[in-house]
Amino acid sequence: MVAKSVTKEQLINAAGTVLDPSPWFALTQERINNFADCTEDHQFIHINEELAKQTPFGGTIAHGFLTLSMLAKMAESCMLLPENLLMGMNYGFDKVRFLSPVHAGKRVRMLSEVVSVDKKSDNRFLVKLAVKVEIEDEETPALIAEWLNLFVTA
Repeated sequence: MVAKSVTKEQLINAAGTVLDPSPWFALTQERINNFADCTEDHQFIHINEELAKQTPFGGTIAHGFLTLSMLAKMAESCMLLPENLLMGMNYGFDKVRFLSPVHAGKRVRMLSEVVSVDKKSDNRFLVKLAVKVEIEDEETPALIAEWLNLFVTA
């Protein structure tokens, strides 16, 4: 899958568009450990497999912020992008909720819908997505969020 290029007019009128799901992506223990090192968040529930087995989770889990940060990777395969895109920027979140832990090794994917598109100028567009990160073979998603992206075109 590749991000879909659309005209500015199509982007402006995209509210309500359900985007294709991203491919599944594994949150491995190695990735969790690297994220712990990068953020200096070494809570045992993320990195100590023996101690984590003794918790109600039964093993290590990904950091919520790791799962959230992977939206950028997951979105690159299914995002609507305006033609003549110069750059896209993470503009922030209106809402983020972590609903279920992602156990090390589980696969996740992003489901999303365009909530709104605000034309800031002739070449700047603020796109709000309702996103959900599914965990393979689990009913409750890892997270839900309202994600803002600013696109700048030529």
